[in-house]
Amino acid sequence: MTKNEKQLLARKIIRCTDEEIDDEHFIHRLLEESTLYNIYEDDKTTLGQQAADKLASFAGSWAFVISFAVFLILWITANLWLLKQPFDPYPFILLNLILSCISALQAPLIMMSQNRQEQKDRKRSEGDYKINLKSEIIIEDMHYKLDRIITAQNEIKDSLNNINKDRYNM
Repeated sequence: MTKNEKQLLARKIIRCTDEEIDDEHFIHRLLEESTLYNIYEDDKTTLGQQAADKLASFAGSWAFVISFAVFLILWITANLWLLKQPFDPYPFILLNLILSCISALQAPLIMMSQNRQEQKDRKRSEGDYKINLKSEIIIEDMHYKLDRIITAQNEIKDSLNNINKDRYNM
C-alpha cells in the first residue's frame, strides 16, 4: 500500500475531506483524532439479545454442568428408589422429553449469542485496524522528518567544515 493510499484511508477514518490540507496539518489532525472507542458503548441490545447472552454465559459454565448433573441424579434417584409410585418410570421418557426441549431452546439462543460476539469482534478488529493504520502513517511521517533533520544536519556540518577550511587556509 502506497503512502497516498494510506493517507486516503486515514482521511476516511478521521473524516477529513478537506483536500487542500497539507501533510503537516493532516498529521496533526490525525494525532488529534482519537481512534480508541469502547465497542460496547453504542451497543443497543434488545431484551432477547440480553437474555441470549446471559443464557449462553450460564450454559457454558461449570455451574450449569454441575447443577444439571445434580438435577439428573436427583431425578433418576427419585424415580428409581425413593418414590413408591414413580412419576417417570425407568426408561425416563419424561426426562428425555425435558432434555430434548432444553436442547431445542438452548441451541438457537447460544447461536444468537455467538453471532453477537462475532459482531463485537468485528468492531474490535476494525478499531484495531484504524489504530494500526494511524500509527503506521505517523511513524512514516516521523521517519521522513528524521531523514530531513539528518540531511539538514549533514548540510550544516559540511558548511561548518567548509567555513573552518576557509578560515584555516587564509
